[in-house]
Amino acid sequence: MSLNNARNALHQYSQNAVQTGVEAANPHRLIQMLMEGAMDRIAAARGHMERGEIQLKGAQINSAIAILDGLRASLDKDKGGDISRNLEDLYLYMTRRLFEAHAGNDSSLLDEVADLVQQIKTAWDSIGAQANTRPEGAI
Repeated sequence: MSLNNARNALHQYSQNAVQTGVEAANPHRLIQMLMEGAMDRIAAARGHMERGEIQLKGAQINSAIAILDGLRASLDKDKGGDISRNLEDLYLYMTRRLFEAHAGNDSSLLDEVADLVQQIKTAWDSIGAQANTRPEGAI
C-alpha cells in the first residue's frame, strides 16, 4: 500500500468515526465535539504554519473559524442571557484573532485562541459531569 493510499484509507476511517460519533451524540456531546474539532484545526494550522504550508494553514484556520461560527450560531440568547452574549463576544474575538494569526503568520495568536477554546471546553465538560452525577429526579 502506498503512502497516499494509506492516507486516503485513514481519512475515510476518520470521517466514518466522526459521522458515527455525531449520530450517537447528545447535544452536550456535540458541543464538546465541535470544541475538540476547533482545537484540532488550530493545532493543524500551527503545524502547517511552522512548515510554511500557507494553503493548508489557511484551510485549517478557515475550518476552525467555521466551527466557531457554528458554536456562536447555536447560542440561545433568550435563554442564555449574559452568558450567551459573553460567549458570542468571545467567539467573535477568537475569530478575529484567527484571521490575524493567518494574515500575520503568528503562531502565538493560534495558541491564544486554542487556550480560550480549551478553557470554555473545560467549563462545558464540568457542566456535563455535573449533569451526569445528579440524583434521578433532581433538577
